[in-house]
Amino acid sequence: MQDLHDLGVLLDRQVPLLVVESHEEARALELFTRLAIRRGMALQQWTLTDGLRRLGFGEDVKAGVSTREAADALRYIRDRDDGGLFIFCDLHPFLDDPLIIRLLKDIALQHEGHGKTIALLSYRISVPPELQRQAALFSLNLPDEKQLMALVKEEAARFARSSGQKVRSDNPTLQQLVSNLRGLTFSDARRLVRGAIVDDGAITQDDVPEVAKAKMSLLALESAVSFEYDTARFGDVAGLNNLKQWLSQRQQAFMSAGKGMRPRGMMLFGVQGSGKSLAAKAVAGSWGLPLLRLDFGSLYNKFFGETERNLREALKLAETMSPCVLWIDEIEKGLGQDSNDAGVSQRILGTLLTWLAEHDAQVFVVATANNIHQLPPELLRKGRLDELFFVDLPQQDIRREILSLHMRRRGLDPQRFDLEQLAQASEGFSGAELEQAVVSAWHAASAQQDGREQLDTAVVLGEIHKTRPLSVVMAEPLQALRDWAAERAVAAD
Repeated sequence: MQDLHDLGVLLDRQVPLLVVESHEEARALELFTRLAIRRGMALQQWTLTDGLRRLGFGEDVKAGVSTREAADALRYIRDRDDGGLFIFCDLHPFLDDPLIIRLLKDIALQHEGHGKTIALLSYRISVPPELQRQAALFSLNLPDEKQLMALVKEEAARFARSSGQKVRSDNPTLQQLVSNLRGLTFSDARRLVRGAIVDDGAITQDDVPEVAKAKMSLLALESAVSFEYDTARFGDVAGLNNLKQWLSQRQQAFMSAGKGMRPRGMMLFGVQGSGKSLAAKAVAGSWGLPLLRLDFGSLYNKFFGETERNLREALKLAETMSPCVLWIDEIEKGLGQDSNDAGVSQRILGTLLTWLAEHDAQVFVVATANNIHQLPPELLRKGRLDELFFVDLPQQDIRREILSLHMRRRGLDPQRFDLEQLAQASEGFSGAELEQAVVSAWHAASAQQDGREQLDTAVVLGEIHKTRPLSVVMAEPLQALRDWAAERAVAAD
């Protein structure tokens, strides 16, 4: 067992203070107990409720000695003449107390002569600077795919014994479920698998996104990354045919290719409302992957170095959620050149560039931008992302398809409308502006006595004529963007 071996190596190195950050307290205690029994070591555990008590070999605390208080327990250990392994489960709230720090240092300094080892066990531990040279971090290994598959089969067998019916599933779904369980502890993975099975006695495709959502809620309690529950499919996206073909050619490679051959991601830029965000959602929905959204605004922190740490933790979370799609929306707002931010944007850029170039996780990045000119050139070169796509305003045939899509979503029959006339009249409209024309027409018609029966081509046409599209309001900047993209990017459509 790798965990047992790694823990034994740390003890052999004569480390006086072990730091174990884990939510799996029972598993960690079992591991320490097995090691203590194997080596014949005295083993005691301290908790706020019980004080010191014996777990494995060794003597109990002497009668009449109170060890409920942390300081009393540490004094007792310091004054003992024999060694042993002492696990403190609830000490993390007291690690800013000078008395506790001094007692821990006294015990650490005794290690050479007495062999006393303190293990601090909690979900999160901040080691004081005075103790960092005496401490070593020990992490419990997370289960790999083979262990997770065994866990799924164990839970299926347990359900079969208790219910008398076999769990229904298929191998591709099981493999997908196991992939979504990666990065979880044994206990968390078991709980999610059990929930998926007992619901209906089966593991189906419907369980996979639910497990991904539950996993995200466990991992991203305080993160700038959010789980996007609303995804789409390319059938929901009109046009963008070059982009769809490019993604189709790379889907299998992303799922199965090794490092160096796996697609890394893409940048989408163009006119606001042209469907960049919908395309990002469609990648995840069509590939059957969780969609994570990185919010650069929530990364920033007033304390020096905290913003970069937040980004590293967000990217680490994305790796833990792999395989997944990481959507960085309006990336220029977080990486734009700003001389008044004390260099934070430059440090964030460096962190992101390093990760983009070196990570080997199954994370497909979709970055979207409205103003490509605000982005640093280092981000745009090949090697960071695979391709740069320009999303322009839709042509007439695509506008017709977009209008039809939005009508069907609102329970309208597109055949009742003259889509060709509407598409011609909406020259220069973005996808978002076309949707708003349909929505406004629906509300205008609903306000009439006969409701939706009054909604026809004339009403939609009236809303189109009332709209001043962004392509008219911002004609010059849009043309400049098209000129820039003509020789520097690939047309998405």
